[in-house]
Amino acid sequence: MSSTPHTSQFALLAQRRFGPFFWTQFLGAFNDNLFKTALLTVLTFDAASWTDLSPALLNNLVPGLFILPYVLLSATAGQVADKVEKGRLARFVKLLEVGIMAIAAIGWLTHTLWLLIAAVAGMGIHSTLFGPVKYAYLPQHLRNDELVGGNGVIEMGTFVGILLGEVVGALLASHGHLGAELVAFGTLGVAALGLASSWRIPASPAPVPDLKISANFVAESVRNIAFSRKNRTVFLSMLGNSWFWFYGALLLAQFPLYAKDYLHGDHSVFVLLLTIFSLGIGTGSLLCDKLSGGKVEIGLVPFGAIGLSVFGIDLYFASLGYVNTAAVDALGLVAQHGAWRILVDLLLLGMFGGFFIVPLFALIQTRCDPKHVSRTIAGMNILNALFMVAAAGVAILLVKQGFTIPEMFLTTALLNAIVAVYIFSLVPEFLMRFLAWLLIHTIHRVSTVDAARIPREGAAVLVCNHVSYVDAIVIMAASPRPIRFVMDHRIFKTPLLGFIFRTAKAIPIAPAKEDPWLMEKAFVDIAQALHEGDLVCIFPEGKLTRTGDMNEFRGGISKIVERSKVPVIPMALRGLWGSVFSRDPANVFERTFSRGWRSRLALAVGVPVPPQEVTPEGLYEQVLALRGDWK
Repeated sequence: MSSTPHTSQFALLAQRRFGPFFWTQFLGAFNDNLFKTALLTVLTFDAASWTDLSPALLNNLVPGLFILPYVLLSATAGQVADKVEKGRLARFVKLLEVGIMAIAAIGWLTHTLWLLIAAVAGMGIHSTLFGPVKYAYLPQHLRNDELVGGNGVIEMGTFVGILLGEVVGALLASHGHLGAELVAFGTLGVAALGLASSWRIPASPAPVPDLKISANFVAESVRNIAFSRKNRTVFLSMLGNSWFWFYGALLLAQFPLYAKDYLHGDHSVFVLLLTIFSLGIGTGSLLCDKLSGGKVEIGLVPFGAIGLSVFGIDLYFASLGYVNTAAVDALGLVAQHGAWRILVDLLLLGMFGGFFIVPLFALIQTRCDPKHVSRTIAGMNILNALFMVAAAGVAILLVKQGFTIPEMFLTTALLNAIVAVYIFSLVPEFLMRFLAWLLIHTIHRVSTVDAARIPREGAAVLVCNHVSYVDAIVIMAASPRPIRFVMDHRIFKTPLLGFIFRTAKAIPIAPAKEDPWLMEKAFVDIAQALHEGDLVCIFPEGKLTRTGDMNEFRGGISKIVERSKVPVIPMALRGLWGSVFSRDPANVFERTFSRGWRSRLALAVGVPVPPQEVTPEGLYEQVLALRGDWK
């Protein structure tokens, strides 16, 4: 939605501030999943030669064991990441990985299951230590307008690493003793490559080098999460992130048996399911940068949540429609009736998962305390781990209750719809940004002029001409941060809009002759919002235009600035007059459709005006000049 060219996110890979770190985390994700998938494949398709435990139990137990260290050690890992230079810490973690893979190699070569189980827990510790580094590193080296793209590439790399690791692990595990040897030496070699890549990670100064690390990880975990709860939006975003890992963990844990028992496939079918799902997440993660216009666009989160439920439900019905009972490989599967619907559902589940998760990561990184980023990420990892352990527990419970795997897919998709509605009701900003994103990607094509003049931090008043009922949505979509809109009090009397605007901290106002007390309260609330460093947007005309021409600016803006002494940023909306959203009494639909679908509109942002220079007349002239000949 920007008028300025946006640098490709892939250009970051060629830069030292990003490239070595990317490859370090990519190789870690690849190695984790090569090892885990090889083990799960052996325990699913060749369990008798390793253990007497049931494959269904092991397929949910092993992932649960891997994430247990996240519960126990994440708080400590967050403290260490805030105290220690991140490049040095990354190299230590990679060295630890080499040792763990050496232990696993002995387990593979000697056919000793307990050593492999110990290595699963060890890799869980490795990933726990690296987690806070992974996401706290990016805000130190990327600009705000690069964060969504950078997170998208990291998520793409993570899931491509997961995909390749799962594919290679499943393929190698199907070759008996030779496969075990290849896994043993392969994982050790990949760990060594990750260690080599980590040596090129540039220095990332510790934000709190004098931090005292607490020995009581339980108390620290509680403090960590309690601190994150102080920022309500960040904490609820952490919960949303953790819910995604619950959803994904429960879904992915069923893939081996789903491929074997429901699709009647061999190893290659399992690999195909993993491939399709991981490609979907990688694609969705990369598309986030394009769909968000290079900024943190949390409007994509509800979009992703909708897709996770819709295609999760459809996966249940698609599974019921698959009637083949003959054994098939991957090529044989795609020739079966109903198989393509299953594969498309998995692809779209992954893609909408990318839309859901990437903006949440970027939101958490940009809105949490900069000195507490690693510990915030650690707190999120604790929640992720608890949710993933819960996913393993729920899966085991559902299996014992007689649920089929397709019924587990359906249950998870329905739970996702409930959770999404709950989170978005608590933080209507997600829903409002979604409506804004939907508006500018369906009915209109929106561009911005000098949107970088909207400050990314600090208090300011935005003033704009008032053309339509969706002015606030368009302005919101262009802003890099939340805005407190001053709105006509009558809007708050409508059930749905009133709830959304009240929860989003919009400020109701009324004319002095109608309700002088409410008008004065509005000025007090505006002053308080500006004192807290918020952006406040007002429409100085006080009403929608009925002719397309601007109405006179009222004097309230002078009163606001006189109290708060903050800069005022003039803005002008172009191209909304005559649309179905404007108060045009004549030929509104004819004029709307004459413009065609996806008509153009723009938001032009002017130079900030110092508070001592603010007058209603001066702002009127500046907004009029920004609007130009447009209406």
